[in-house]
Formats: sequence, C-alpha cells, structure tokens
Amino acid sequence: MDSSANEITHDFPPFFKVYKDGRIHRYMSMVHVPAGPDPETGVQSKDVVVSIETGVKARIFIPKLHNPDRKLPLVVHYHGGGFCIGSPFDVVTKNFLTSLVSQANVIAISIDYRLAPEHPLPIGYDDSWVGLQWIASHSNGLGPEPWLNKHMDFGRVFFVGESAGANIAHYVAVQAGAIGLAGLDITGVLIVHPFFGGKEEDKMYKYMCPTSSGCDGDPKLNPAMDPNLSKLACDKVLVCVAEKDWLRIRGENYYRILGNSGWGGKVEFYETKGEEHCFHLFTTSSERDVLIKKFVDFMIQD
Repeated sequence: MDSSANEITHDFPPFFKVYKDGRIHRYMSMVHVPAGPDPETGVQSKDVVVSIETGVKARIFIPKLHNPDRKLPLVVHYHGGGFCIGSPFDVVTKNFLTSLVSQANVIAISIDYRLAPEHPLPIGYDDSWVGLQWIASHSNGLGPEPWLNKHMDFGRVFFVGESAGANIAHYVAVQAGAIGLAGLDITGVLIVHPFFGGKEEDKMYKYMCPTSSGCDGDPKLNPAMDPNLSKLACDKVLVCVAEKDWLRIRGENYYRILGNSGWGGKVEFYETKGEEHCFHLFTTSSERDVLIKKFVDFMIQD
C-alpha cells in the first residue's frame, strides 16, 4: 500500500478530514435509532422514501392521536451538522422531534438530505427542496404516505432548522416563494442558531461546495445577496441565537437583513443567555425547556 495514501489533504475539525486516496474520516459519529413508538410520549415514527431517483429518505413523527379526525400542523425539519454529519435517524433528532411533536401536537418530517463532501453541495439543498415537493404531492389527499393524507393540515406548515439546517430551511422557504409550491401554506420558519457565511472565506464550505466562493458574495451564505429574499414564503420567522455561540452574530445579522428586506411578514428574535451552539439538542436543562416552549408557542399562536 502506498504510504502516501495516509497523507491528509484537507482537515476540518471537528467535522471531517480527507486523505490523499479520497477516504473521508468524520470526527463525530451519530448513534442511529430505529423508527417506532416512543413509550413515554406515545409519539410514533416511520421511515419513508421521498425520492425514488436518489433514494433520499425521511422520518415522520406523529403524536398520540386523541381525535383521529383532527388535522394537525406539519413541521418540516432540516437537521444541522455542517452539511456533512447528522441524520433524521439519529438519537439527537429523535429526542428533539419527539419532544416537539408531543408538546406542540404536530406532525414532523425530517429530510435525510445527502451529506457533503461525498455528495457536494448544492446536492443537500436540492434534496431538501425535492423532499418538500414530495410533501406537497399529498395536498390532494392522494399522496403515497397515509399519515400525511389523513392527518396533515396543509394550511399550517412550519419549517424548522438548526445550524446548517437553518440555512437550508431559509433556502427552501425562499425557493417556495420565488418558484411557487402549490398545495402548502407555509405559516412560519424557525431559524435556530443559524449558520451563514462571514466576510472571510469559509474553506470547509468552499470544499464541500466547489461552485461557491465560500464568501459572503454567495447568496446561500449571505441572504442579503439573494434577490429573492423578500419573496420568503411564510407569514412569520423566529430567529433564535445563543449568547455563547460563535455564530450568534450571524444570526443577529440575519434578523436585521430579513427585517430590512421588504419582506411583508413578521420576524422575531430570541436569545438564550449563557448557552452554547445548539445546546438544546445535547443537554437537559431549564433553558432547553424554555426554548422548546418558545418553539411550541410560535407554532400554536396565530
């Protein structure tokens, strides 16, 4: 074996490194859990295929149904992880969405967009948009997934994303407004501890997305550069940041940019003091409970 194969050509801790022979090593591994009932909350989950062409899947979470005839709002979730780690099938997403679904009494679906760098961006964005189109295909009640046909309120749809997933949630919401998406009424978008670009080149993002400048000239990294920003397809947005998060300033900038864009909806801002990036996914605390309640209130209030 050529000893040079073990030479590292790119290293982006704590996410991944790339060897000269093309091998990719991720520094973090996520524990996957099977779909099924959650005994504590009664939330059920199942896995579905949203694209036969690419094999992209999703996991649906549905609360215990006290009134099976009542239509429930839908939460479309895009997980974080720097576009290169994470999954709807891992324990982190399961715990978060089970809690959210049971407290808000909503259905949730988390899209398993393909991960970079094996699948270079913008593939993850494209998969996320295709997943949303698949959901919209149920609006006539004749889609492939009975849970959505029978129980979903297509007039109350929310997007939720954290970190890189917040970036994707923003992207698909703009696409829905600019391109159009028949069958879904997007009520609100939760932008949680979002990842957007800065003035300096983001070398990891540029590596994962070879067509990007990696700088704030890219509208995917800098919403201010997107000519379609004011077409964001929802009535309200909640931007959440954490005081000790290194991305906090980018979340604050997004709040200001959206507020000044000419978009006609309502944008709110919420900061959790004393906490780190995406703390609510990895810790149990009163601050987490307060943040989850903020999410719930955002969904149930008109």
